[in-house]
Amino acid sequence: MKKIGIITALITFFTSVSLANEVNIFSARHYDSDIQLYEKFTVKTGIKVNVVSGKDKALQKRIKEEGKDCIADLYITADAGRLGAFQAEGMFQRGASSAAIKKAVPSNFRTAYWTGIAKRARIIYYSPERVNANDLKGMTYEDLADPKWKGRIVIRQSNNVYNQSLVASLIQNNGKKKTAEWAKGLVKNMARDSKGNDRAQILAVAAGEADLAVANTYYLALMLSGKKGAEQQAAAKKVKPFFPNQDGRGTHMNISGGGVLKYAPNKSNAIKLLEFLLTKEAQEHIVNNTFEYPMIDDVKPHNLVSKMGLGFKQDLKTKVSSYGKKQADALEVMLAASWK
Repeated sequence: MKKIGIITALITFFTSVSLANEVNIFSARHYDSDIQLYEKFTVKTGIKVNVVSGKDKALQKRIKEEGKDCIADLYITADAGRLGAFQAEGMFQRGASSAAIKKAVPSNFRTAYWTGIAKRARIIYYSPERVNANDLKGMTYEDLADPKWKGRIVIRQSNNVYNQSLVASLIQNNGKKKTAEWAKGLVKNMARDSKGNDRAQILAVAAGEADLAVANTYYLALMLSGKKGAEQQAAAKKVKPFFPNQDGRGTHMNISGGGVLKYAPNKSNAIKLLEFLLTKEAQEHIVNNTFEYPMIDDVKPHNLVSKMGLGFKQDLKTKVSSYGKKQADALEVMLAASWK
């Protein structure tokens, strides 16, 4: 009996050691560079990182269905709207409020349940051949509904979460009624029905199908980098970026981020990983591989992103947590405006 007791104790000990030296990530980010970053974390801490990659809906479905049996510690994805909606379903626990995270991340880019690890700006692109830069002076997102842009704008579909978060931010700042009118005006100004990803919008302006496009900054940098081929690189050089709302609240900002899941078996390791992702070393790795903006102050964006405009005014007033809260309203407004 004593031998059995010792064996049981040893199994329990080694199991706990194994758990203590692992962290399991469910990630909807599709960057190989993230895996390289997790390997750096392992070298520094000795904590093994296991990654399950997939699309948001599939990962969220698995997390919810497996419940307490789910091995995942961290859920990492792009867009505060996704994180906020998942939080509303009770899928996170408090884990993003450590002293290190609070020190690194401005309060409008985090909650107690999840935190941003990189920032993204959703801006306007224009054709310098057909749009005079002076015509854009002082332009806002709200001005996209101005009739002078009729038949001249391209933007992704209403089911795109980046657009839902942009519209949610407008509802947060201007109210649902005004935003509903804005959405109708924007739809009237579209050069075609919405289709394609963000790069497709930039390509449409380069090809002369539209004069203005709405897309995230890192897409243009990706195209300019040549990683998407010479044709897209040449097209990217035909458009120019413009940062809206510089005379007001600032340009719409979103995040990539992560949260500690409700039943995380390795909570402390998950928090350690989030804290590592906010160190200077990790932030430099992120911005130089994904072309996102750094979350911390003492890291510069990639040179291709810096060239778009370093000193632009970011919207630091609107909490990104409002995107998830206003997501349903945003989609309702978009569909009511016949936004495809």
